[in-house]
Amino acid sequence: MEFFKPGRVFDFMGQRMFWIPLSFILVIASTILCFFPGPNYGTDFRGGTEVEIAFKQNIDAAGVRKAVVDAGFSTPDVVQVFDPSNAYHFLIRVQDVSAITDTEKNALKQALCFTEDAKGPVGDADKCPPTARATEVKFSAGGDKVSTRYDSDPDLEVIKRQITSVPGVSLRVSSSNPQILNPRDHRVEIQLLGKGDQMVERLQAKLGAGMVPDRALHVEWVGPKAGKQLRDSARNAVAIAIVFIMLYLAFRFDLRFAPGVVIACVHDAMVVIGVFIALNKEITLSTIAAVLTVVGYSMNDTVVVYDRIRENLGKHRGKSFAQIINLSVSETLSRTILTSGATMLSVLAFFVYGTGVIKDFMLALVVGIVAGTYSSIYVAAPLTEWIDKRISRRADMKKRLNAPARAT
Repeated sequence: MEFFKPGRVFDFMGQRMFWIPLSFILVIASTILCFFPGPNYGTDFRGGTEVEIAFKQNIDAAGVRKAVVDAGFSTPDVVQVFDPSNAYHFLIRVQDVSAITDTEKNALKQALCFTEDAKGPVGDADKCPPTARATEVKFSAGGDKVSTRYDSDPDLEVIKRQITSVPGVSLRVSSSNPQILNPRDHRVEIQLLGKGDQMVERLQAKLGAGMVPDRALHVEWVGPKAGKQLRDSARNAVAIAIVFIMLYLAFRFDLRFAPGVVIACVHDAMVVIGVFIALNKEITLSTIAAVLTVVGYSMNDTVVVYDRIRENLGKHRGKSFAQIINLSVSETLSRTILTSGATMLSVLAFFVYGTGVIKDFMLALVVGIVAGTYSSIYVAAPLTEWIDKRISRRADMKKRLNAPARAT
């Protein structure tokens, strides 16, 4: 092909005055989107409950969302999952985490005859016999489990009646609930209906058992504190990866090469995040994993170009640095197109035929491969040339200042 004719040199540096402002605009736009409207964090980062339900009859996302709101859950996100075995497969996310409120927790403590002051009143003798007076009550983070302790062998039937007497609290249906975990210290575990179980139960009441299955396919919840920790850890992971990339390149090549790769990696990461925010896609741990993959892919592509630049600097000493960059990028262009194209074909296949998390992960890779290939040529290389010019000017200025004064 004429385009890949050996020895042909493209003037990439001559086009940098168009591409660099475009990159600057993309990064600024992505930064603005990070604040307005802001990222749409998934359950991993913001906390909440995720329930996966395969409905039995025809229903759309709007109908599911209305039913969830009518069931008492606020701001639900409803996503249809493309499943060949079930066309009515939905992923429902709500920000509610705990299955019970603080008011219900206090009511449960009172029903279990627990008091902070051991000498205080514990209730009626009929409702609070010695075998059902809790000396310790602990709630799980999700509010779906209650751990209690007693002074003597607990009466499970009385404990079950105590729990069911609290309005709004329901026991999970099981023959071993409540159950004695440790007979030695009389510890009992009580399983309550979690948010996922409550959602299925309420949806059955609203839509009927013929529409809603008895159990959810999958239930997952993340607390707000854990979500914030995951969000901070993800941000730190990306920052640390970029710092170590800069140190590696400064050691492998030269200090003037490192800033270009770092700016290119930041550029690629910001473009991916900006596209996700613009498309209102959820940013989850899978998205961060995709961003780290994009950063590594972009760095690999840039290192190939830098390695050729270093080789040509020794071969063509009479050429300017801009000419060396044009020559090096032209020589590696066919390799870049072939490897990026082959990778893109594989990623596009997963993106087109994938569902759910896989589809979003591949979307990040599609955007990242395009941005990474582009930034290696039009972001990293021109920035390295600009830094080289600055270093050369300073060196020339020092020579002039240190040169002996000419005799008049």
